[in-house]
Amino acid sequence: MTDVLRRGRASLAFSFLVQGATFALLVTRIPAIQDRYGVSDALLPAFLAAVPILAGVGSVTTEQLVKRIRPSLLLRCLQPVVMLALVGVGSGDQLLELGVALAAFGLAVGGLDASMNMLGVSLQRAYGRSIMLSFHAAFSLGGIFGASLAWVGAHWHLALWVLYLPVVAVLLPAALVASRWYVDGDASTAQEQEAGAAQGQGIVFKLLLPLCLVMTFAYIGDSTVSNWSAKYLKDVLGSSEQLSTVPYNVYMVTTLLGRSLGDTGVRRFGAVAVVRLGALVAALGFAVVALAPGAWVGMLGFTLLGLGLCVLVPQTFAAAGRLFPNASDAAVARLNVFNYVGFLIGSPLVGALGDAWSYRGAMLVPMVLVLVTLVYARSFAPSSDRYGGGHERPRTADVGRGSNGL
Repeated sequence: MTDVLRRGRASLAFSFLVQGATFALLVTRIPAIQDRYGVSDALLPAFLAAVPILAGVGSVTTEQLVKRIRPSLLLRCLQPVVMLALVGVGSGDQLLELGVALAAFGLAVGGLDASMNMLGVSLQRAYGRSIMLSFHAAFSLGGIFGASLAWVGAHWHLALWVLYLPVVAVLLPAALVASRWYVDGDASTAQEQEAGAAQGQGIVFKLLLPLCLVMTFAYIGDSTVSNWSAKYLKDVLGSSEQLSTVPYNVYMVTTLLGRSLGDTGVRRFGAVAVVRLGALVAALGFAVVALAPGAWVGMLGFTLLGLGLCVLVPQTFAAAGRLFPNASDAAVARLNVFNYVGFLIGSPLVGALGDAWSYRGAMLVPMVLVLVTLVYARSFAPSSDRYGGGHERPRTADVGRGSNGL
């Protein structure tokens, strides 16, 4: 059974990596997508906002679907849809075609994110120790890989479909093969999930609300970096255009580093301490960015942001699984919606404040929001009868069913 868990962990990590690469290939080529379809600057925000909105719908729908379909099967079906939608984005030439492809991408990616994290939470429970950060580290690694491929495509002026099609042709079959070893929870866990979902929906959301806020604040910070770091370095700190592309890559690398080491920190010091430290480091990063006298100090701030923010999202999903062990799938699906809420709020918020006030001042707003995480840090504490910092189970739990077939 240990081998089953190990194969399940490796296959799920590969799924996270593939999704990180797919997402990066989309978001880093938005200017090229805009040029290909002739999307005006006024219309572009509507297209971009539609994706996280539909992803939220997909996440909510997943909560209902997993009552009848195993999360592993749902993930196996949705990952190819997301990758094919990416090819669709790169292959069309009409606005309607772009709209259909982005709608498919948004709906599928919401269910994909939710089902991946459901499996991650259940695997962490089976392991009896923190492994959730390792999955998100794989996502970060995939993001670096996808962004690097996007740079190659831009450098060589490749058409979008020429970039996307070979990548998908390689990753899609590999993801399908790896999906044979996904691991769901056992039958008794599934029955407990169904029973838990039928009880006290309002009470579950009330308890989940602090984690929803932390998720939102984390993604406001993340979207601030992804959408504004280049502009901030160039327009506010006076860097060259070439240097302005560096902060996001540095952010992704430090995110990968922090997540790779984070599980060890959780096992040794506990989730509460790791979340508090992450929030403080992220807040320090925003402060350094806001006060930076020049580009290199600004990049130091973005480096701190990567190290701080990287632990918050994985630990928020893990905390939802601990808080609601009999309804963790529902909790993860609902929590995942606030991923997209934060993404929707973050970029427009910083842009509006930057235009009306100053971009330096705008950086202080996500700093304050990240610090609010400290108020809710106790929500990440495990009970004495559950896994987590200081309460690791001495041996792995039995997982009754793998996913070696449809």
